[in-house]
Amino acid sequence: MQELPKSSDDRLIVGTDGFSDAGVFEIAPELLIVQSLDFFAPLVDDPFVFGQIAAANSLSDVFAMGAKPVTAMNILGFPDDELDLQILTEILKGGTDKVHEAGASIVGGHSVRDKDIMYGLSITGIVAKNHLITNQGAQPGDLLVLTKKLGTGFITTAMKKNKCSQSAADEAISNMATLNSIASQVASRFGANAITDITGFGLAVHASEIAQASNVTLQIDIHKLPVLPTAMELARKGFVTRANRTNRSYCQSNLKIEASDVEDLIEIVFDPQTSGGLLISVSKADAENVVNELVESKQEACIVGTVHPQGDHALIIA
Repeated sequence: MQELPKSSDDRLIVGTDGFSDAGVFEIAPELLIVQSLDFFAPLVDDPFVFGQIAAANSLSDVFAMGAKPVTAMNILGFPDDELDLQILTEILKGGTDKVHEAGASIVGGHSVRDKDIMYGLSITGIVAKNHLITNQGAQPGDLLVLTKKLGTGFITTAMKKNKCSQSAADEAISNMATLNSIASQVASRFGANAITDITGFGLAVHASEIAQASNVTLQIDIHKLPVLPTAMELARKGFVTRANRTNRSYCQSNLKIEASDVEDLIEIVFDPQTSGGLLISVSKADAENVVNELVESKQEACIVGTVHPQGDHALIIA
């Protein structure tokens, strides 16, 4: 994409430059549309649940910008010459369930015959210009709030090999199918300075992107990170994806590990998440309020780190 020409339209507020979660375009004075697209292969056997997870994941980028999703379009690859079309129906029902929960409408989509199942959505959201939140505004002194447990990569890898307990699988599925809508609304209400959602690049890369985009250094306390039950046990048994190595390699030059004796824990910051939570940079004065309100709303939330003036590394693991 670096070789592609850049847009010169002044109405393009956020494009392909930088590390943003979605594109942002001004359609009227002070009114922005936020657009994103995501799709992937099934992580679970239940087609309805897969549809829910894929939709929640697709919606997350819009929530990460402080926007409200309004429309969604299905994107689908399906071997209709090999599999029962009822499977397709259930996938679409699951996606529709989460889109409607988000207060948006399905307006259509596109499908192709493929040997593998692939599903996701293109999402369009709206936000007032003065309410847009990007990953570029983190301020020294901010605290970092994380709104979902980590470890879905380890657990889904084990699930594919039938090496995961049902209780651990159920909690991971619930984690992935939970929308980031409430977290987005609370963060916006308390004036969050920066947000990103934690997905395939893992916590370390996404945190590094906030740091680089904001010209600050983020410090994560690894012992404060919320982790799904059995996730680290499964990681130690080898249920680690190739993306762990890729994520570690990508941010290695911008990463400093200060914590000692954490080698068995460090993989959690590189674990690729599906439909992960939001990482919110918010003032110290408001961070506890954000956490308390989310917990009262039955959402996961805890303070996991701090923002410092820009140093030699984008990310410190302490």
